[in-house]
Amino acid sequence: MTVSLPQGFRTHTGNCGIRADRDDFLVVASDVPATLSAVFTRSRFAGPSVVLSRETAAAGTGRAIVALSGNANVATGEDGLRDARAVRAAVAGVLGAAEQEVLIASTGLIGQRYPMTSVQAHLDALRAPFDGADFTAAARAIMTTDTRPKTRSARCGAATLVGVAKGVGMMEPNMATLLTFFFTDAQVESADLDALFRRVVDRTFNALSIDTDTSTSDTAAVLANGVAGPVDLAEFEKTLGELALDLVKDIARDGEGATRLIEVEVTGARDAEQARRVGKVVVNSPLVKTAVHGADPNWGRVAMAVGKCEDDTDIDPGRVTIGFGDVEVYPAPPDEARLSRVAAHLKGDEVLIRVGLGIADGAFRVYGCDLTEGYVRLNADYST
Repeated sequence: MTVSLPQGFRTHTGNCGIRADRDDFLVVASDVPATLSAVFTRSRFAGPSVVLSRETAAAGTGRAIVALSGNANVATGEDGLRDARAVRAAVAGVLGAAEQEVLIASTGLIGQRYPMTSVQAHLDALRAPFDGADFTAAARAIMTTDTRPKTRSARCGAATLVGVAKGVGMMEPNMATLLTFFFTDAQVESADLDALFRRVVDRTFNALSIDTDTSTSDTAAVLANGVAGPVDLAEFEKTLGELALDLVKDIARDGEGATRLIEVEVTGARDAEQARRVGKVVVNSPLVKTAVHGADPNWGRVAMAVGKCEDDTDIDPGRVTIGFGDVEVYPAPPDEARLSRVAAHLKGDEVLIRVGLGIADGAFRVYGCDLTEGYVRLNADYST
C-alpha cells in the first residue's frame, strides 16, 4: 500500500533484542513540538508504559512515540517501571526533548522485563535526526501475532494523516492487544484534538472486539505538528474517523485465526449505548462466531445473544428483527430459499448481522471476526 507522508516526521525501526525474527523497536519523532492526544486501557494491570504515557497525554504536547513489541513489560514491579523510564529518557536524550514529551508503548508477553542489556545497546547506538519516514516499516515493527502490517493514509486540505496499528487478539475495549498511532502535519489546538480524537476512538476502536479479553497495554495516540497549517476541524475529524475505521476493519480481518470480518449493526435502540451493548453481546458470542465460521445459517444464535441482555427490560422479542446481509430471518418465517441465501452470505469475507430492536432511534455498529481452530491453537502455544 502506498502511504502518504505528513511533513516533519521521521521514523526509526530496528531490533533491540526482544524478538529474533524481525524489528521490535520503533521511534516516530516530530521535527517540532506537536499537540498530542492519547487514550489507554482501563485495565487494573496497566503496564509501566501506560502509566508513564498518561503523564505525557495529560500535558497535551509531545515530540515522539517509542514502542517496543514482543514484551509488554507488565506485572514487572518497580524494576519494570525503572526500565520503561530508562527507555523513555534515552529516546528523549537522543531527540533533545524532555522525557515527558516522549510517549512510550509496549506490547507482547506479560510478566517479563525488557532484556535491558540488548535494549540499552540499541539505545546507545541511536542517533538523530533519523533518515526520512517509513510508516510501513513502523507498522511492521509493532506487530506481535499480526500477519501483516496495518497502515492507512489520507489527505485533509493541505494536510496529510497517516495511521499505523497492530492488534489481532486480547481485544475488547477499553480499549480494543491494540496499539495505534496517528501522525499528521495539520495544525490542531490541543483541546480540539483531544475532544475529536476521543470521539473517533469511541466509535471505532471502542467498537471492536476479537475475543472479549482486555489488554494491559492498549494505547491509541495522535500527534499533530502543524507544519501544513490549520484545517477544517469537522473535515479533519471525518478523515481521521475514516482512517481509524479502516484500521479497525484491518484488525478484525486479521484477528487471530480469523477467516471473516463480522459487522453487527444494531438499530431501533433506546440510545447508542444500548445499541453498542447489544451489538457487543452478539459479536462476542462464541456460538455466533462459530456459526459464521461454519457458514451455518443458525439465526437462533443471534436471538440467544440478544436475549442475554437481561437488564434491558425494554427489549421485546415481539418487536425485534434479525437479518444477515439483506435477508431478514426473524420474524420472517424461515424457508429453505431464505436460509440458502443466508448461508451464501456467511461464506463471504465480510458478514453483516442486522438487529432491529424497535424501541427508538439509537444505532451503533460493532466489528469482530469469526472463531476458528486457528485462534485456539495460536493462543494455546503463545508463550511456548
